[in-house]
Amino acid sequence: MNIPNERLAVRGVVLLLIIGLLTPSAVSALTYDPSEQTSLEPGTITSPANGSTVVSVQGYTFRGNTNPKKPARVVSIDGRGDLQWQYRDSVGGNAWFFDADPLPNGNLLISSPRSGETLIFELDPDTRERVWEKRFDMEDTHDVDAFGDDKLLIANMREWNASAGSSEDRIVVYNRSTGEITWEWYFKNHYPENTDGGHNADWSHVNDVDYIGDGRLLLSPRNFDQAVIIDMESKEIVDRLGRDNAHDILNEQHNPDWLTSENGTPTMLVADSGNNRVVEYAKEDGEWVRTWSVGSNTLNWPRDADRLPNGNTLVVDTLNHRVMEITPTGEVVWEYYATWGPYDAERVAYEDESTGPTIRDMNASGSYPITGSANITAGGNESIGFVKQVQSTFAETPLEGPMNGLSTRLAHFLPWLRPVWMSPWDLFWAICAVGVGLVATGGELFMARHRILDTLQRVLPE
Repeated sequence: MNIPNERLAVRGVVLLLIIGLLTPSAVSALTYDPSEQTSLEPGTITSPANGSTVVSVQGYTFRGNTNPKKPARVVSIDGRGDLQWQYRDSVGGNAWFFDADPLPNGNLLISSPRSGETLIFELDPDTRERVWEKRFDMEDTHDVDAFGDDKLLIANMREWNASAGSSEDRIVVYNRSTGEITWEWYFKNHYPENTDGGHNADWSHVNDVDYIGDGRLLLSPRNFDQAVIIDMESKEIVDRLGRDNAHDILNEQHNPDWLTSENGTPTMLVADSGNNRVVEYAKEDGEWVRTWSVGSNTLNWPRDADRLPNGNTLVVDTLNHRVMEITPTGEVVWEYYATWGPYDAERVAYEDESTGPTIRDMNASGSYPITGSANITAGGNESIGFVKQVQSTFAETPLEGPMNGLSTRLAHFLPWLRPVWMSPWDLFWAICAVGVGLVATGGELFMARHRILDTLQRVLPE
């Protein structure tokens, strides 16, 4: 079979193009230093923290398989940024780590999904041994809180009834003494069925539940873009910040905290993950008003924010793999890098959740950038730069809106899938190489269609 010189030339050009597109990935793979991507190290520290900070690191596990380059662990850091200890565990299945709450006795209450279930246990930080443990038939539980004597308050997401095609996502109170669920609240009973596109296996993605007093719970159904307060007795939703798809208010938020100002104004501090910022809202005349926003210049999928008694805020910046204590105006005073994918951070001296003043009580309302970070590259955290380059490329064009949304979504999603040695641009060029290869293959098949059909007619029976 003689192939025309023109086709050979085209094949050569396509091959060179594919090689060129894959070269950045090859260079990154050859020059990759694993120690840089699985590090635990301090960043900026201008003001030592008050005691230990405990950080839960999610890591990466998929269908029971872990990635050693994206480790899951719980770590404790002292006030000057030195590692005190780390806890890694795969007993009973490869683990993720989500909520890690200090208890009054000095131990930690930890939620750790593994192998399709969730292991909840109390960890002694001195011995790194489990005091007690309970395995629940609940997939991917992010949050559990101690709730009185021997009871647990659990956010039960991804509770899918496949036979009925219905979500059973719920909040439950579990009594460890009796082994029974003593109270439960179902999202399907309080939300329209078409919320967030309708019931599916991960409908609400409720990632947080807090008891805020007076028989009320604060819930965070991430996929509904809102934080809601429910009355435990009536089971009614009594207040709501945000609404489904109103992304200018909240966008797939995590871990909202309830605060009350000196004059009694209800206030919420929220890690507004999808908008790459931390926000605070105060309720005025029956409406929620944003009083503070920080970090949209640098945060990448923040998933926790706690107000400390000194007025600073402890922020978990997940896809930049760091925890930061920032002032009300966004200055970093304490920072620690913990790969891969930190989820929750607690300043142990203050126990669980926010205990500090509101932004308005500090006369610091406004919108601020984060400044003073060491900006260490950890865990392949170049995604935010990729986003800004894409956004600047399409600025003031008809594609500005769609490309802004797409680039932000990709920056939050792709780091969980791409190898840690591969930068966002490496992945982009590799995808382009695959695209060129598919187009070229399609062209070859089209050019050879008659020969392929003739061969099939000779081979296949009449």
